[in-house]
Amino acid sequence: MAVQDSVEVKRGIPTRYLILLIIFIVTAVNYADRATLSIAGTEVAKELRLDSVSMGYIFSAFGWAYLLMQIPGGWLLDRFGSKKVYTFSLFFWSLFTFLQGFVDVFPIAWAGISMFCMRFMLGFSEAPSFPANARIVAAWFPAKERGTASAIFNAAQYFSLALFSPLLGWLTFEWGWEHVFTVMGVIGFVLTAAWVKFVHNPTDHPRMSREELDYISANGAVVDMDHKKTDAAQSGPKLDYIKQLLSSRMMLGVFFGQYFLNTITWFFLTWFPIYLVQEKGMSILKVGLVASIPALCGFAGGVLGGLFSDHLIKRGCTLTMARKLPIVLGMLLASSIILCNYTESTPLVIALMALAFFGKGFGALGWPVISDTAPKEIVGLCGGVFNVFGNVASIVTPLVIGYMVKELHSFNGALIFVGCSALMMMVCYLFVVGDIKRMELKK
Repeated sequence: MAVQDSVEVKRGIPTRYLILLIIFIVTAVNYADRATLSIAGTEVAKELRLDSVSMGYIFSAFGWAYLLMQIPGGWLLDRFGSKKVYTFSLFFWSLFTFLQGFVDVFPIAWAGISMFCMRFMLGFSEAPSFPANARIVAAWFPAKERGTASAIFNAAQYFSLALFSPLLGWLTFEWGWEHVFTVMGVIGFVLTAAWVKFVHNPTDHPRMSREELDYISANGAVVDMDHKKTDAAQSGPKLDYIKQLLSSRMMLGVFFGQYFLNTITWFFLTWFPIYLVQEKGMSILKVGLVASIPALCGFAGGVLGGLFSDHLIKRGCTLTMARKLPIVLGMLLASSIILCNYTESTPLVIALMALAFFGKGFGALGWPVISDTAPKEIVGLCGGVFNVFGNVASIVTPLVIGYMVKELHSFNGALIFVGCSALMMMVCYLFVVGDIKRMELKK
């Protein structure tokens, strides 16, 4: 049967949706592993005798390694392919998550340093994950489905917090903080085996039908991405390609926008549960349940933002309008986190946090934009540079908030800092990015 450019033959569940489901599950565990210390943080700090500044440094350890490995990780993806690099990444970040459960075997004087080192290696191992997600979506999904697909894997971070926060809070309460890390590590080992078995390149997947392959290929999916080794992939991350990315106003606007977005992310991943314990007097068990409410709203916002963006494209809107409108609306909602400073009502604080996280999810379209704009030859490298900018926030945010809390003895300044970051992302897309289109490299 002939396959038209715009028509896909329906035959069971398309393989690309199963691939997206696997990416979603792995990304959810990825974010749960990052958030383990925030859930267990109060108990860890108490047992290891760490103050807020020391915890800020330990939280930031992940970010240092994650940032340093982004460009090398992106090059490794372009050089060796998404499946192989992701397999090693998943295994080793699970290993270092597991080992964090044993830092208390060291003397107190060394336990904090050991935790810092484990968090550093966790960030080192996780670095290729999101650029790999972007590459896999670019390889498996046609252009008109890419916004939704990218939004779904990105929304896994919120689903992760909603699902795992109660579980990790219960483990901390009932069994001790060590089991937060060991349980998540074991889950990661199981997922590594599943990844090896079920994830393949589109042209190699045993379940892939000829009709689906023709359909996604004809509509913009880069199905042979891992088979075409470009000069950039073979010879390493050339400075000229990075220089071209950094000299593009459009790309710089996208890169800086991701930094401001990730400031919001890292507040929720690090200090939010501690804020609820210290500022609102909640127990760690209650925090695990309450923290899942904004996370669920963020998940809903993330999925709806992608669907809304792709709906605008199907209705005839330009790619620029379809991506920017959800971002602007989402960041306006995310800035509402500042209002938490003006109420003593805990239910209202949770409601405002939920609204802010919904907005953050709704406007989190940076990865679809990268899939739309990255030069085809260096999708992985471009994703790495994008993540470098974005994850400067993983270093800055924990440290800035740690110092603010210590000096101001409250989280008021921290919430203003986070809310203003949302507004700055909106400014980047409104006044810096310009038209969203595929960047062409100069040879």
